[in-house]
Amino acid sequence: MKLVSILVLGATIAALALPALAGEKPVNLSLFTPISIAKESDSVTAFRFNLIYGKNTSVRVVDLGLVNHTTSGLSKGLAWGLVNFAEADFKGIQLAPANIVQGNFEGFEWGFVNHAENARGLQLGFVNYARTMHGVQIGLINIIEQDGFMPFFPFLNWSF
Repeated sequence: MKLVSILVLGATIAALALPALAGEKPVNLSLFTPISIAKESDSVTAFRFNLIYGKNTSVRVVDLGLVNHTTSGLSKGLAWGLVNFAEADFKGIQLAPANIVQGNFEGFEWGFVNHAENARGLQLGFVNYARTMHGVQIGLINIIEQDGFMPFFPFLNWSF
């Protein structure tokens, strides 16, 4: 009887956990959303390649493509494309002409335009913007809206 109770409890827990796991995919290949292996509402746990445009809740490890778009949660790893756009948080390395993080950013951004609401790390680009920053910006136009060395300073700006 005890074994049956344990099995029923285990099956119940597994059944409750399956919907959460269903939203995670290890790989996504996308021509443009919604023409992709994973749905827009899925998170990608290992690798995403976007031929034109890809949109998922989050991506971990490697995100490659023309336009890489994440919508919620923490994305982390390497994002490399023409545009990297994170509506939520990003941790890692972003390499693109345009890098935009609307949440918290931690790591390294390298591009023509780098934008992060709350940045921690290094922004290297022509135009760098952070509302708050704990780190360094190197570029022609460097803006740290709150508590930077200067709100605007050419070539180099920082906040610690």
